[in-house]
Amino acid sequence: MVGFIARRLVQSLFVLFVMTLIVFFGVNVIGNPVYIFASSECNQACVNGIIADLGLDRPVWEQYFVFVGNALSGDLGNSFTFGVPAMSLIWERLPATLELAFAALVIALGLGLPLGILAGLRPDAISSRLIMGVSTLGFSVPVFWIGLILIMVFSVQLGWLPSIGRGDTVSILGLEASFLTLDGLSHLLMPAFTLSLFMLAMVIRLTRAGMREVLHADYVKFARANGISETRILSVHVMKNILIPIVTVLGMEFGGVIAFAVVTESIFSWPGVGKMLIDAIAVLDRPLIVAYLVFVVFMFVIINLLVDILYSVLDPRVRLGGGAR
Repeated sequence: MVGFIARRLVQSLFVLFVMTLIVFFGVNVIGNPVYIFASSECNQACVNGIIADLGLDRPVWEQYFVFVGNALSGDLGNSFTFGVPAMSLIWERLPATLELAFAALVIALGLGLPLGILAGLRPDAISSRLIMGVSTLGFSVPVFWIGLILIMVFSVQLGWLPSIGRGDTVSILGLEASFLTLDGLSHLLMPAFTLSLFMLAMVIRLTRAGMREVLHADYVKFARANGISETRILSVHVMKNILIPIVTVLGMEFGGVIAFAVVTESIFSWPGVGKMLIDAIAVLDRPLIVAYLVFVVFMFVIINLLVDILYSVLDPRVRLGGGAR
């Protein structure tokens, strides 16, 4: 296990280096943020002063090495727009995005597992076919369309749920959370459901496929022959095996949900890092864009490592060290 984690850490550092290289140089060849901050009366001397203040008068490669040196000390640069460290803005918005992502994960598992089990136990029933049809919509229907339909139905026509914002929040260990207040929960419901649709469809299909495979396994037949109840067979023998691919896929997808919740946050004006990224792109706030993308890469690396470790816990047959123990 220690050797596996060490190898993965070395691989992760290499991935981080390559991605920071691609992201930094890619972002720095897009547009010129100077003219966004320069007024109409700003002459060439004024423009040159802004360029020097932003550090854009240096060669791009030199800007990169300065960025890497600062990043190793935890400094990913100051936002051009806000004039404060970019990471402080990300940490400020991250709790809202994490709350939205975890709520989407809970919805996906809470609805996907029982629906997938039902579809796997009775694959030829009308209800199972209906469940699989709905899961197909989760893959094929665009997220922005679902969000707009939910707003039109539940906010505009019925007036049951608010369409924008985060609502009332309470502080937990210094972090603001909205799911503990009724107003915050009502604001959270629609964006979380919209964000969960892809994961929900995936959980349904993975659970159904796992059920169809595991139910015909020899150890399940032996368990039934020994008189073990069907409830225990499903909850212990079957669930433990079908959770392995679900955990693996959801671990990867959860990182994507956090990183790319841009559309959902924009539709519902959810004050998370996704909406912050859209605002940063609109004004070419390069340090904030680079800091966000580097943070996303780092998050994916950590999530992948945790998923691999959890995979080995769920399935003792996995040999992370590469050999028998």
